[in-house]
Amino acid sequence: MPDPLTKTLTALADPTRRAILARLARGEATVNDLAAPFPISLPAISRHLKVLEAAGLITRGRDAQWRPCRLRADPLKAVDDFLGPYRRFWTGSFDRMDAYLAELQAKPEDPA
Repeated sequence: MPDPLTKTLTALADPTRRAILARLARGEATVNDLAAPFPISLPAISRHLKVLEAAGLITRGRDAQWRPCRLRADPLKAVDDFLGPYRRFWTGSFDRMDAYLAELQAKPEDPA
């Protein structure tokens, strides 16, 4: 049984699922709404939704005949926590690169 972070990262590995999450970040949507921009079948969208639901990234409700999907951002917090140290690494690397470029620009050109 994979841990929650692995489930979340696995769900995020697919571009269709990431696009579905991006759409749900704007508000709840039905399966048909979510399927509209994709050239794939409704059963394929349903399989993507099952993966997202199993990872805890979405919930599906029932409103009469509609089954609205909603984003659950809690698992994304765990991803953000995991990536935090790497973000500090990249920020530090970019800061050092900026300082180096500024140093290069400050040096007078060598007339050759």
